[in-house]
Amino acid sequence: MLICVFTGFSSGLPLYFLLQLMPVWLKSAGVDLKTIGLMTLVQFPFTWKFLWAPLLERCRLPLGLRRGWMLITQIGLLVAIGCIGGFDPERDIWIITLLASVLAFCAATQDIVIDAFRREMLAENEMDMGNSVHVSAYRASGLVPGSLSLILSDYLPWAQVFWITALFMLPGMIMALMVTEPAVKTPPKNLRDACVLPFQEFMQRLGWQHALTVLAFLVLYKLGDSFATALSNVFYLEMGFSKTHIGLIAKHAALWPTIIGGTLGGLIMVRIGVNRALWVFGAVQMVTILGFAWLAAIGPQKEIQTFHLVALAMVISAEYLGVGLGAAAFIAFIARATHPAYTATQFALFTGLSSMPRTLINSTAGGMVEMLGWLNFFLLCTALAVPGMLLLFKVAPWRAEVNRQEADKR
Repeated sequence: MLICVFTGFSSGLPLYFLLQLMPVWLKSAGVDLKTIGLMTLVQFPFTWKFLWAPLLERCRLPLGLRRGWMLITQIGLLVAIGCIGGFDPERDIWIITLLASVLAFCAATQDIVIDAFRREMLAENEMDMGNSVHVSAYRASGLVPGSLSLILSDYLPWAQVFWITALFMLPGMIMALMVTEPAVKTPPKNLRDACVLPFQEFMQRLGWQHALTVLAFLVLYKLGDSFATALSNVFYLEMGFSKTHIGLIAKHAALWPTIIGGTLGGLIMVRIGVNRALWVFGAVQMVTILGFAWLAAIGPQKEIQTFHLVALAMVISAEYLGVGLGAAAFIAFIARATHPAYTATQFALFTGLSSMPRTLINSTAGGMVEMLGWLNFFLLCTALAVPGMLLLFKVAPWRAEVNRQEADKR
């Protein structure tokens, strides 16, 4: 479980840097909202990482198949995060975009290896709790770029803030040096097998129709809350909150409920199973998006009062409790959908599909807000959560979990 803390933190930090710190930095430099939204397109590697995942099944480095790639990507992430802050967003936007793309590629590659490492390290009876711990640590890493770095930016130059943020990759690098390489199932004989067999096995195991339904579910389940939080920091700024408010209140209100949600989600799943957890937690994450709509209805404030701070904390706490619960069940579902012999490629495919809304659809968030306004935007996000919930009838029937538990008792 301690190893899962380190894997989650290392995996989450670069993504939250892209999602939380960079938009505020660009907004502070005068970059327009539409451009900030389009910058999410640099996250494409998270969606397409399954294309090079087979290479990571075959190319063994001196530290091992998993540990070696973890360390290489973490070094790349540390350097990329630190270097981005040395450029001016108004003059060097294309250089920043290139470096952010390199950062996203290294982060996506690290995720391939970490997900496979975690799947191979955990025993079957440890998987649900281990994945919940990983999700909680993943969310906790957002405290660095989403809180500490924002507060520091009020007192230090951005270049120094970015290097301080980058140094938080060091714990993951130390972990990669200290942990034991997991025992990997028989690796694919050649690159062709590494590319073809994972997809073939998945389709044959579930059948084409059900497999495609599962893949559609992976894309749609977290679509609503992903879209709702795409420009959250920019939303807070436009509502009149300062960067210090965001760092001290908004990010803590998001972080701790997410961690509690992830941990509580793991404990609840032990009792009710993954299927029913997907139903309950999915409903929570859908309904809590409406809190943002209420905050948008209150509107921008010239002077922030205690009421506004309390409202911000309550809305964000509710939303991210739902995010934490939903993520715990979702990652557990993905882990159980993988075959132990093809963990890297199948995990990369499934998590890549789940990140598709964050890269493709979220890039339109800025334009949608300009067209609809914040209130209607959040109502749209709530509606976008419905299709994923409807697919639960096919991929995770409530009664199937009940039948399985009754069979286990007998």
